[in-house]
Amino acid sequence: MLLSSYQLLLNDPASFLRLAVLVALALVVAITVHECSHALIASRLGDNTARQLGRLTLNPLKHLDPSGTVLMLVAGFGWGKPVPVNQDRLLHGRVGMGLVAGAGPLSNLVVAFLLAIPIKLGVLQWSSPGLAQTTRVMTGGLQEGLSDILGLVIFFNLLLAVFNLIPLFPLDGSKVLAGLLPRDLATAYSRLERYGPLLLVGVVMLDLLSGLGILWAIMGPAVRGLAAAAVGS
Repeated sequence: MLLSSYQLLLNDPASFLRLAVLVALALVVAITVHECSHALIASRLGDNTARQLGRLTLNPLKHLDPSGTVLMLVAGFGWGKPVPVNQDRLLHGRVGMGLVAGAGPLSNLVVAFLLAIPIKLGVLQWSSPGLAQTTRVMTGGLQEGLSDILGLVIFFNLLLAVFNLIPLFPLDGSKVLAGLLPRDLATAYSRLERYGPLLLVGVVMLDLLSGLGILWAIMGPAVRGLAAAAVGS
């Protein structure tokens, strides 16, 4: 994210600082809601591991992973501190695990759609989410500033939801898919988990080094479609 805005740092340091602060704020909101929702559903399904470790909270300090947060701030893709879940304690076993995993992305979608209500009602303006728009944040009056802040929070909640639904371990999508598949297919799928982190890191690094935008090509249509649905455009 900020890596793509390095020209802004050179040309307008003050605007870059505003962008960095607002992106960080949007990330903190999205990651905190995401991880807390994992802990909440795990607790409701019978596993109190996360609750006992203090993860059932909206305190962002409990949920931010330093490396994942920095990567998301810089590159636009990252993660929070994983919520510990004991599948053996959950109701419905791997299906319950799928529900816990799906709670994170779903919570981000709920937050994005709720925050989009003022935009949908015409109280605030909306610019289609994307890197080009983020370079011009907080350059207008109060109403434009609120629109910028809200837009970034909506954008990152949608981005985090879509990214985490990619069915590659350790992302939530892998556990959601495993919970939906018949047992035999889920077992076979689980054998592929060890390749997930390598493939994911490889694609992210390739994007960073080459600028190909592979992940955004996959995620962009979903993020833009969800944003259009949220704001009614």
